[in-house]
Amino acid sequence: MKKAILILFILLSIQTQAQKTENIIIITTDGFRWQEVFKGIDPAIANDKKFNQGDSAYIYKKYADSDTKEARKKLMPFFWSEIATKGQIYGNRDLGNKVDVANPYWFSYPGYSEIMTGNIDLKVNSNGYKANPNVNVLEFLNQQSKLKGKVAAFGAWDAFDRILNEERSGFPVISAFDKVGGNKPTASQKLLNEMRDNSFKPFHEDECLDVFTHYQAMDELKTKKPKVLYIAYGETDEWAHHAQYRSYLDAANQVDKWIQEVWNFVQNDPQYKNKTTLFITVDHGRGDKVKAQWTDHGADVPGASEIWFAVMGPEIASKGEIKTESQFYQKQFAQTLAKIMGYDFKTSHPVEKEISELFQSNQKP
Repeated sequence: MKKAILILFILLSIQTQAQKTENIIIITTDGFRWQEVFKGIDPAIANDKKFNQGDSAYIYKKYADSDTKEARKKLMPFFWSEIATKGQIYGNRDLGNKVDVANPYWFSYPGYSEIMTGNIDLKVNSNGYKANPNVNVLEFLNQQSKLKGKVAAFGAWDAFDRILNEERSGFPVISAFDKVGGNKPTASQKLLNEMRDNSFKPFHEDECLDVFTHYQAMDELKTKKPKVLYIAYGETDEWAHHAQYRSYLDAANQVDKWIQEVWNFVQNDPQYKNKTTLFITVDHGRGDKVKAQWTDHGADVPGASEIWFAVMGPEIASKGEIKTESQFYQKQFAQTLAKIMGYDFKTSHPVEKEISELFQSNQKP
């Protein structure tokens, strides 16, 4: 009897040690290229009067350095200090480390669907597509007893209501100009709603400025303490489409600051500290070979399938920038997110296997 109890205790201890992540925060920044992530500013774009908004001096003063590693750190200081030290970063194609979308369309709705469902549905072929018929991993996690009612998503783009099928999924999806707080908003939520509604709207009613999405999500994080939180920023894509490289870089730099703010809060809160994983990626890449194509993406734009991702948390080995040759796909993210949380994502449609390399030993590559 004592032997059986001892074995049970050992098994429970192993299980407890194996699963340390109790919370996960997923962050996307729409269409931000791997080129800037790993190499910093692109001088060919920064020097071009069609793209630099007449302010190349500002771009060079704030972000440039003759050393590529220093340049990328100027653009994304938190990314290349904290995450590069304690997590893993994938997608430097100059080193043969490749990450791609698997869907054939190379634009937003199919990309976000691939991230969240782990499935390639060829019918999902438009940004105006109806409510997603495919089950997403956030929906799956919300169905688990320990996570029920503790899942939330915030996105700058109004399509997230459809991408995540809010009506079916059963968790709140606050997108674009949706109000936070329902019929009884707190004073903070009321202010957020008023500021957002009365803000400058460069993207019309389809998408709000990222600052509102960020602070709505931070309010949720601080007050309702979700165990699964998704934040989707959009300005990196919008300013690229507008051919405004300075604003594109500033948007990316700001996202890096916001990621740091999220992480600092997490690491100073008892519920989250050392029990939270951060996963960061994008929905698609952008053009590269022809300078003008950096503003665009889609199946007709070479390089627009090329993406990247980063992850940091208690389940994740501290390997830093991955410099080995490999090929991973966006469709692997959904199961990876589930596995990080200790679950096996299964549903009626196929789900691609996880990226198992994330969980391997802490030995540096």
